Amino acid sequence: YFYLAITLSLLIWRAFYIKLFSSSRFYKNILIIADATDAAQVAETLQEADPNYKIAGYINTDRQLEIGHDDRISILTIPEAKNRLEGQEVSEIVIASSNVEGITPELYEWLIELVENGFSVREYTQIYEEITDRVPVQYVGKDFYKYFPFARSNQNKLYMVYHRLFDIVCSILGLIFGLVLLPLIFIGNIMGNRGPLFYKQERVGKNRKSFQIYKFRTMVKNAEVDGAQFATKNDSRITAFGKFLRKSRLDEFPQFYNILKGEMSIIGPRPERPVFVKQLSEKIPFYETRHVVKPGLTGWAQVKTKYGESELDSLRKLQYDLYYIKHRSLFLDLRIIVKTLSTIIFFKGQ
Repeated sequence: YFYLAITLSLLIWRAFYIKLFSSSRFYKNILIIADATDAAQVAETLQEADPNYKIAGYINTDRQLEIGHDDRISILTIPEAKNRLEGQEVSEIVIASSNVEGITPELYEWLIELVENGFSVREYTQIYEEITDRVPVQYVGKDFYKYFPFARSNQNKLYMVYHRLFDIVCSILGLIFGLVLLPLIFIGNIMGNRGPLFYKQERVGKNRKSFQIYKFRTMVKNAEVDGAQFATKNDSRITAFGKFLRKSRLDEFPQFYNILKGEMSIIGPRPERPVFVKQLSEKIPFYETRHVVKPGLTGWAQVKTKYGESELDSLRKLQYDLYYIKHRSLFLDLRIIVKTLSTIIFFKGQ
């Protein structure tokens, strides 16, 4: 009876799901306005983030390239796009072009008419942020200030006072807890690390000012004898006891001293080393924007993505960091704290 009840319930639920939730009525049939060289990638990114996005086609805004760049997505003229809207084959228009010259008067007037009639016309970066919690820096032009209104949170005096008080209280509690655990960590370091307990390193902070960050040592001595390099998953330089410290995030406890001094905050982009900042700033657009706020012990990028091992990982982390800078608030801070506590409790650190 139990077997039949469970099986029947699952079959009914799957039929209900396929009929209603997975039906075409929930698809978002969109029309993209973009350069031919970008349209296919924009479409692929949207569909990866949300499979309900179905691409009806795109209008090319690149006058120098008159044909479609990719056969995976069909190119449409304005009259063809109008016909699809009238046939209700399109439910939303996404503008993913920064090419001002490509937005012709005819296209502009049509978009204005659609907006006036209540049709959904949205900007690509806005949709990307909503479904991924990241800022797509690779699609942002030189007018990036309109995408990063970070001055709003920096000028909110009440938020800044709360943020600093929160930092002070947490850093004092963290240092007290760290002192309680210090004898155990000291013994573990003697047995597992066999070297200095503390480790300090130069990092780049707010307004690009350098400071010394403090950590419990987790790697072998002279780990960077061949020069600076990113830490990787299953890094052979990390000691057995160091793996435990990283998994439990106990190696970060000395940074509460940096927070108490005001060099860091509890929440913010993780501080990076000067050599890596220089390298990444030359290759990733707007990387320096991370330094408009204090670096943090934890952050949106830390709880949303894996440990950075490459430039591609650094780009992904930057997208999350810029999202935090743009949207930081009490609610977002609480989300980060909850996710960080989950990482500590379930030993999901790296």
